[in-house]
Amino acid sequence: MASLLTGRRRSDLRGEVALITGASRGLGFLLAQGFAAEGCPLAICARDGAELERAREALEAGGATVLALACDVTDRGAVERMIEAATRHYGHVDLLVNNAGVITAGPLRNMTLADFESAMAVMFWGLVYPTLAVLPQMIERGQGRIVNVTSIGGKVAVPHLLPYACAKFAAVGFSEGLRAELARDGVTVTTIAPGLMRTGSFLNAFFKGQQELEFAPFTVLASLPFFSIDARRAARQIIRATKRKEAERVLSLSATILARFHGLFPGATATILGLLNRVLPGPTPDRAALARGMDIHERVRSRVFDTMIGWNLDAARRLHQYPGPVSTQGHARPFSARGLP
Repeated sequence: MASLLTGRRRSDLRGEVALITGASRGLGFLLAQGFAAEGCPLAICARDGAELERAREALEAGGATVLALACDVTDRGAVERMIEAATRHYGHVDLLVNNAGVITAGPLRNMTLADFESAMAVMFWGLVYPTLAVLPQMIERGQGRIVNVTSIGGKVAVPHLLPYACAKFAAVGFSEGLRAELARDGVTVTTIAPGLMRTGSFLNAFFKGQQELEFAPFTVLASLPFFSIDARRAARQIIRATKRKEAERVLSLSATILARFHGLFPGATATILGLLNRVLPGPTPDRAALARGMDIHERVRSRVFDTMIGWNLDAARRLHQYPGPVSTQGHARPFSARGLP
């Protein structure tokens, strides 16, 4: 009885149609592999049609049933058409995973209003639009699952990631409130708050200000085991939380420690982060200058640096972070649910 009341009962996902946004690479691609391994027919979406097609081919090569739908989640009309297409194809959508995201790192004085608007468009409205579009059919059936991939940045605002944190804070609030409101309708909502993950996504992040100095520490921290979590382990934890209908799961030890410390000592956290900001790279006069991590890596790469971030580079190759043929390297490695933490 207690498990039914808390919503932590395990359940079989086999046959549930899973729609995953941002599924062409990184964590989204791994989640698509994982839910397919659980027996879910897939609908995957991403903005880039070529990247989406590579992901579809890779997933189908692993035995998945896949419908690929190119869609910009910041476009409400496009999102509604995507949900309609997936519903028309499969008859219904049982599981929505809101995973699409974008990250821009740099000091506040190099951020523009457009940076905040872009972050909110992708990571807040890009989560709200699919949710509101799919909810009517879930409520009508009296069942459904929504999984919102937010961030530890939605619980603790870290310097040099302010637009990202604002969008993620909004996403966490929406996700938590949504769970409470939908409990009586048979629809469960799970909030996922990852810390740094070794997905290779640093290559597709954007950097402002002193770009190389912003890029290097961000990339190294996102590659080291204590500070980051292996992407495959993260995907397994997300799938487990989905099956158990958990309210929330924070991913990685460092993220869990940070969230709990901040919850107990918010003033101390603010002081520590203020001191951290003093040693981070300062702003530059050009507020518009923006560079992709992939391009910065070409400027700073060396044998020593690439050794330090080796795990992340390997993840980038496996998880389609590179454009073109190189992104297919390692895609055939099957997802295994063994070793679920």
